[in-house]
Amino acid sequence: MGKYTIGWFPGDGIGPEVTMQGRKVLDAAGVRFGFKIDWQHIDLGGERYLRTGETVPDSVLQEMRCLDSIYLGAIGHPDVKPGILEQGILLKIRFALDQYINLRPVKLYPGVECPLKNKGPEQINYVVVRENTEGLYAGSGGCLRQGTKHEIAVQESVNTYMGVERCLRYAFELAAARPRKRLTLCGKTNVLTFAFGLWERVFRELGQEFPQVEMDYAHVDATCMWMVKNPEWFDVIVTDNMFGDIITDLGAITQGGLGIAAGGNINPQGVSMFEPIGGSAPKYTGQGKANPMAAILAGQMMLVQLGEREAADAVERAVISVLPTMAGQAAGRMGMSTDEVGDRVAEAV
Repeated sequence: MGKYTIGWFPGDGIGPEVTMQGRKVLDAAGVRFGFKIDWQHIDLGGERYLRTGETVPDSVLQEMRCLDSIYLGAIGHPDVKPGILEQGILLKIRFALDQYINLRPVKLYPGVECPLKNKGPEQINYVVVRENTEGLYAGSGGCLRQGTKHEIAVQESVNTYMGVERCLRYAFELAAARPRKRLTLCGKTNVLTFAFGLWERVFRELGQEFPQVEMDYAHVDATCMWMVKNPEWFDVIVTDNMFGDIITDLGAITQGGLGIAAGGNINPQGVSMFEPIGGSAPKYTGQGKANPMAAILAGQMMLVQLGEREAADAVERAVISVLPTMAGQAAGRMGMSTDEVGDRVAEAV
């Protein structure tokens, strides 16, 4: 029997509730497919920060480096100023563990309501590969005369050949492994000529190594338009950190909302972290109303990364079987509690 040491980082708000359902499903998959998960609790988030003033101590980062993977619930506390936890915990972990790929499947499942007219599961099934450690989120820049009417604020987008190349290579390899084998670079080459000039040059260079992949380019504004009008055009989209952050939320709402959307912060050679992307939703904390499907699908993505493909497929099939029985996927409209959803998916596995 295989064994994985997984850091369980439940975090804030509904994070502990929804990831507990994911744990339930993953443990059920382990029983069926012959592996065991050793869950290691990671105490980080708003409550720890309010109690100790700590975001991520170096000792915790060192412990994370020894894990097989990390399962994150949510970060965001109503009593902590926005930005402190996001930068001090999420970005710090991504940078320290070099999780340079943010992977976001945009997949509409049968039985899930889509806000786009005449679009169904056949039209919405693509993946966004977002560079995760550079760009505007690298933290380069500063302020002069802050707090005065003469304030100057500079936030620079950092794009290195190494960072761009490894992100694009991951996207090409992913596209080559999918049936359609189509890769779209999303950028803004007509205005951001330095940054996306680099992206486009490396994109063309790597394309010579992947002749089986059909290459395409779209400006970010056009990408947003086609994600709504013709999402079936896309197979794999690759883009930088900021544009990726924006278009993945647009993708999430087209696949049924934040209760379904899951993502991974990937280091292909190291420790990756998987999460539902909906946030901590503090107004639903402790009410049993939060949809845990995104957390369960984040666990499914983690199984793929760990190499447990058969188990991952079983979890996805179980999710597909349960979704049509839910009255609605939004929090408070599921027709069952958070725990009941988890129980049904675990039983279906």
